[in-house]
Amino acid sequence: MSVRSDEFHRMLGTLADVERSDAKEWESYSVRGKRFGYYWPRTQTVGLKQTLSEQEALVAERPDVFEVQFTTGGFGWVVVHLDGIESDELTELVYEAWRLSAPEELVAQVPPPC
Repeated sequence: MSVRSDEFHRMLGTLADVERSDAKEWESYSVRGKRFGYYWPRTQTVGLKQTLSEQEALVAERPDVFEVQFTTGGFGWVVVHLDGIESDELTELVYEAWRLSAPEELVAQVPPPC
């Protein structure tokens, strides 16, 4: 069970209007100017926007894979350790993070993962 960084980047490529911004230590991802994710190559972790209830459930269920990053604006961000998650689960979480930030008309154009 593990997701490589190239798999994570492919997941992002399936979504519409994803904007990447590079910093020295991380990459950040937005849709139409609204941030929904981060990637830290050094630690092989990603940060994803989620609902507060999903943040709480993920961290409570598997604290070895998920940790609280922060909460803001009614959303809970989680850190995901790529070496502890399967591709299909991460695909769903990435889609949900994107969906929480994307405008409705854009979400209607991109079906959720199976």
